[in-house]
Amino acid sequence: MATEYDLVIVGGGTGGYVAAIRASQLGLKTAIVEKGKLGGTCLHAGCIPSKALLRSAEVFATAKRSEEFGVITSGVELDFAKVQERKQSIIDTLHKGVQHLMKQGKIDVYEGTGRILGPSIFSPMPGTISVEMNNGEENEMLIPKNVIVSTGSRPRSLPGLEIDGEAVLTSDEALNLQSLPKSIIIVGGGVIGIEWASMLSDFGLDVTVLEYADRILPTEDADISKEMQRLLKKKGVAVVTGAKVLSETLEKGEGVSISAEHKGEVKTFSAEKILVSVGRQANVEGIGLENTDIQIENGFIKTNAFMQTKESHIYAIGDVIGGMQLAHVASHEGITAVEHIAGKNPSAITYRNVSRCVYSTPEIASVGYTEAEAKDAGFDVKTGKFSFRAIGKALVFGESDGFVKLVADAKTDDLLGVHMIGPHVTDMISEAGLAMVLDATPWEIGHTIHPHPTLSEAIGEAALAVDGSAIHS
Repeated sequence: MATEYDLVIVGGGTGGYVAAIRASQLGLKTAIVEKGKLGGTCLHAGCIPSKALLRSAEVFATAKRSEEFGVITSGVELDFAKVQERKQSIIDTLHKGVQHLMKQGKIDVYEGTGRILGPSIFSPMPGTISVEMNNGEENEMLIPKNVIVSTGSRPRSLPGLEIDGEAVLTSDEALNLQSLPKSIIIVGGGVIGIEWASMLSDFGLDVTVLEYADRILPTEDADISKEMQRLLKKKGVAVVTGAKVLSETLEKGEGVSISAEHKGEVKTFSAEKILVSVGRQANVEGIGLENTDIQIENGFIKTNAFMQTKESHIYAIGDVIGGMQLAHVASHEGITAVEHIAGKNPSAITYRNVSRCVYSTPEIASVGYTEAEAKDAGFDVKTGKFSFRAIGKALVFGESDGFVKLVADAKTDDLLGVHMIGPHVTDMISEAGLAMVLDATPWEIGHTIHPHPTLSEAIGEAALAVDGSAIHS
């Protein structure tokens, strides 16, 4: 059976379903093809489940130090089965919400694997979508005027380091553990690796992080990385940077061991399990790209600023095109693509102004240039920094580690970047994001009256500190 559409979206993750909703709002007859569940990796195997586990870990760690707050507890225990039950309940609630939005927008959802066909009896151009239905029924043929590829990504591993789902895990398997090991080695000290290190340490595991670069979180400002490493070590996490993991040395027995080159020596590390967290690779296989002129560059689909591929009627968004690989970025790429299809002349996304977050304890949030990036870009840089130790609300929370740092252009006074590590900073970064969009100056931020007592006072003080005017330092 063949059905015509204005738009067919291959992949119903965060980017895909948001694009579908926007298309529906603009009056486009729209369908989504999804082989798994609507919401994709973010909802089912990424953002939401990991943050649910992180919250449980945070509560557990706080409960163990409750006497600091005058609350006497005894026998604090972790019921990991209930932790997982709560996680799944949150996922199920949000999944039902997405399904409702599809029905509300009259968006057709095909449960199966979509593949792009080349020129055929259905269309003289590549783009007809053949859907291999999950229920085994005959393939559906969808004939769209436009296509958005939103097939996402999956965890990468290192050559020779085979993921078995038992001793050697990716985040996919770790999210569904039925019980926690006593110890774990995390290969990779990027965003995902550090979130897991923080979480599992708070759950009481012995954690070792092996990072190839000379510092963890190498894409963050160096001061942020340094502070995070200090605080992880304070928790008892062993952090080894400059470590080249030797996959061929992996040994499995009652636990696992693996060796790494570090400072000219080969050192062996042992634990119950290994979690591999070395990035994600795009899902570009098996979707029919070979039937088109779409270009693949470094494993990702190449697009222009409006998400168009070399086939002008086929767009691509989200992790499958590389870039920042963040759910909120995928959503806005989807909106940009749809508005371009609809002739709305959208503005291209300014990725430098997109906020990024690490949901560890403490949290990290940033937007714009790091200090080093700004200097490399030729800016004459000035900075301001303010510690949460001087913020009353942070002391009230019992979470006073960390700081806010602003990076500015010394010649024009333009804001170039904001970097935070501390309590609830992922909920504060949007102020900095808006400041970047509006091309604000530190003076403007510093003279915005921040209510007291709040954590956001640290942003105002850091802005004043750029010109040496911070009040409480």
